[in-house]
Amino acid sequence: MDSNSKSVADLIEASSGTHYSGFHLGGLKSGKTQVEQPTTSSPEHFHTQPFVIGVAGGAASGKTTVCDMIVEQLRDQRVVLVNQDSFYHSLTPEELTRVHEYNFDHPDAFDTEQLLCAMEKLKHGQAVDIPNYDLKTYKKDVFPARRVNPSDVIILEGILIFHDPHVRDLMNMKIFVDTDADVRLARRIRRDTVEKGRDINMVLDQYSKFVKPAFDDFILPTKKYADIIIPRGGDNHVAIDLIVQHIHTKLGQHDLCKIYPNLYVIQSTFQVVEHGLGHLPFTEKQVITPTGSVYIGVDFCKRLCGVSVIRSGESMENALRACCKGIKIGKILIHREGDNGQQLIYEKLPEDISQRHVLLLDPILGTGNSAVQAISLLIKKGVPESNIIFLNLISAPQGVHVVCKRFPRLKIVTSEIETGLNKDFRVIPGMGEFGDRYFGTDDDDDQEQQAVARQ
Repeated sequence: MDSNSKSVADLIEASSGTHYSGFHLGGLKSGKTQVEQPTTSSPEHFHTQPFVIGVAGGAASGKTTVCDMIVEQLRDQRVVLVNQDSFYHSLTPEELTRVHEYNFDHPDAFDTEQLLCAMEKLKHGQAVDIPNYDLKTYKKDVFPARRVNPSDVIILEGILIFHDPHVRDLMNMKIFVDTDADVRLARRIRRDTVEKGRDINMVLDQYSKFVKPAFDDFILPTKKYADIIIPRGGDNHVAIDLIVQHIHTKLGQHDLCKIYPNLYVIQSTFQVVEHGLGHLPFTEKQVITPTGSVYIGVDFCKRLCGVSVIRSGESMENALRACCKGIKIGKILIHREGDNGQQLIYEKLPEDISQRHVLLLDPILGTGNSAVQAISLLIKKGVPESNIIFLNLISAPQGVHVVCKRFPRLKIVTSEIETGLNKDFRVIPGMGEFGDRYFGTDDDDDQEQQAVARQ
């Protein structure tokens, strides 16, 4: 868990396997892609990125209750609920003749392509028409479609929404409602006999023939993709409160933070280096105070070093030394012109760097190519990707995309995400070449100095 996990958002984003209030935190999604070429525009610039939540679980597990509670607590936000049941295939005449033999809990029962198309449009700011599936005629063209407009939060609910990887990749948060099988069966019997007027023997036969096998074969295996596992469904108010607080936090952040859980944009009043240190692991430590009292505190990991990307990264070294006196600092020099920052010129790193956590220092993240080169070198030297924290002051969206996609387990801490890059791949509005500005070697300063000398 992050060392300064004081907020609910930090708690939810903690490492997998930790339990709080019956609330299981699974691993966030990760995946590697090739390094992207820098561009001057990105789809995320043209609309507000919605926060997409997937809620999965077995039939009668309490998914709808959980969704309703989240919607109720997010009443100050624009929220839309999309149900996977709306995307059942319409049954053919032949299938209708033996509808009781049709498995509605199988992945093939859903029109996943239509669901994916609708979610893609909603995520990109377009209104869509959601089918109204008729559970009596088993067709989705009996009633008019439901018009759904773009929203701040999109909740997708269904038994198999984590089954297809393309649908899964659209989600910023994946919740699995984990309810005991006996409870789910009791709820299903009560719902189908009371609300739908079905015979109890028919309900039990369908459960044993289709529902339970489908849960074991298709639904339960998707539990591993969940970021959050909620035991007891809607009865777990603590978990739902934490989820809602986390969503509020995410909605107040930059759109890119909704896409990449390893990106942290700090408030302008915070110090980047200090905030970065807050993501290091810690151990409990007992100390004796000057008054003779025993105090239980925390101690940062001892195996720590900084690595600055020459030369602009050196401007951040004093701040790091002020926080961590005597810290070892390595150097990396990357050629930035002519080859998009791909050429490594020089490196001097601690010999035991593979055993350390590394704070990588570079104040500007532009195309991301130099950062990728530096991070790749650290990994080649044996530093685990999860042990690298990249600290910078100003980031371009293009660089964030490149680094976060290539290194999903690395953390980026920045203080500002700018508009983008210009034709020369400089961050705009930006502040020019940071190293020249910091060390006073920019052309404007030279010209001013020459003008003063002439006077």
